[in-house]
Parts: sequence; structure tokens; C-alpha cells
Amino acid sequence: MELTQLEYFLTVSRLQHMTMASKALSITQPALSHSISKLESELGVPLFERNGRNVRLNRYGLMFGKWVEQALQNIQDGMQEIEEFSNPESGVVSIAYLNILGVDLVPTLVRDYQLIHSKVRFELNQGNLGDIDEQLEKGYADLMITSRESIMDNHKWLVIQTMPLYIVVSASHHLAERASLSLMDLSGEPFVGLKNNCGLKATILSRFQHSGFTLASTYEAEDLATVAGFIKAGLGVSVLPKTLGLMLDGLVWIPITDEGWFWEIGLKWREDRYLSPAAKRFIACVELHRQPPL
Repeated sequence: MELTQLEYFLTVSRLQHMTMASKALSITQPALSHSISKLESELGVPLFERNGRNVRLNRYGLMFGKWVEQALQNIQDGMQEIEEFSNPESGVVSIAYLNILGVDLVPTLVRDYQLIHSKVRFELNQGNLGDIDEQLEKGYADLMITSRESIMDNHKWLVIQTMPLYIVVSASHHLAERASLSLMDLSGEPFVGLKNNCGLKATILSRFQHSGFTLASTYEAEDLATVAGFIKAGLGVSVLPKTLGLMLDGLVWIPITDEGWFWEIGLKWREDRYLSPAAKRFIACVELHRQPPL
């Protein structure tokens, strides 16, 4: 069964005349008759009562016509929705991002883009690393804002920010007065670590491996905000980026003297998957205004 057959069927049922219908459809009358006959053969029932060139729907035709009209309307609605989503001026950009980035970075990117393209809408989904990875891999999100260590071979990567990492202690901690610290200075200190579903964990573990320092976590938190809360309570120290949502009263942020301690945040997408014009334009906008690397 072909879409054109259904369109021909509805035209004939509306005009109730084969010659008039063929003219309206810009096809020959024999071609139209053949198409209708083929449709009836496929369904196994006649759809029309015929009286010369005049035709009218029989009870099977009335039954079938109701569903054909609904199906064609659904197709039309689907085409319109796709056009609206893919239009670079009024489309939709779907982004999945790490929870902590929803405090400052993501709202700023969305605001700056909509100042230029006010009709574009955003579908935003935040979560831990596992959540947003699934969103991207299953095609529910066009783009993902995350840390560099999560990229794979079929991913494209665009750096947005390179954020320095700090050793963070409570204001009452014995290291709180230090102007700077090496990771070796944390030897023996209770360390508040991160569970695997946090995007920063891979970065921190990679940096520790390069420094030769063995990390023994005392606590493992689900997210960065919880890490900051544990530190404030005096339950340990950690390494964090200095970003909104983490800068609680009672925390002290100490620069790290060791090289390479930064967190690279970027835009990730699948290079083997279709991207709408609106999503491509968003990538170009981020690339134009991104922070220079450290």
C-alpha cells in the first residue's frame, strides 16, 4: 500500500467522480482507476459503489476512509513537527548536561544563544554522567555538556571551559592558612571522593595517576554539591572546580602547585548521527564565544 493510493482514494471519495478526481490529481483516468482497483484488491473488499463515472463510498469505504484521513493527518502533523524542530530559526536544541553545570554554565550558554536566535527552543536534561551519556547514545539529546574524559571514538569534542582545580578544605582545617598546596600535602588526610557516576571523577583519578599519589577516599559522594557539604562539615578535604553551587560559606579554596590540575568542560556530540540546523548553529555559536584554553 502506497501513500499516493491513499491520497487518490480520499480525492475520489470527496469528488465522487473518477474523471473529476483524475483532473484534480493531474493523472489520467485509467491510471486512477488502476490505483483504486489495486487498493481494493489489496484490502480484499470493494470501497465504492459505481455508476458509470460516478462513484460513492460503500460501507467498507466509509470504514476505511475514517482511518485513512486520520493517518494522513498524523503524517502531516509529523512533517510539520519535524520542520519546526529542524528549522534553524525556530527549531529545538536538545542538550544533556552534568548537574553542577546547570547552576551557571548552561543557563549562560542558553541565554546568550537566545539573545541572537530568540525563537529557538531548548530541551534541557540534567543528571549524573551515566544519565546524560544514555541520553546522548540513545538519541534523546543532540548534544552533551560534560568533561573530556567521557568522550569516545565516535564523538566530536569542543572545549567550552578549562577550569582550574583547587584543594578545598574547611575554614577550621589546619591547612586552611596555606597560600598553595601540592597534592603530596594531602597525604594522610581524609579525602571526600566521588562515585563513578560523577563526571569529574575520571579527571581527578587521571591527575592523581600522573602525580604518583595514591588516593584513599574516606567518603564517596554522589555529586559535587555533596562533596562541598562534607568538606564544610569537617569530614575531609577534596579537589573541586571553583564554580557556582560549590562555593559554600566556610570553605577555603587553595591553588594547587602541581601542573595539569584543571577540569576541561566541553560540548560532545555523535559525529555519526544527524544534527538539526539549530543544533549545528548552537555548536558554531559556542565555538565562537568559548573560553580560550589554559
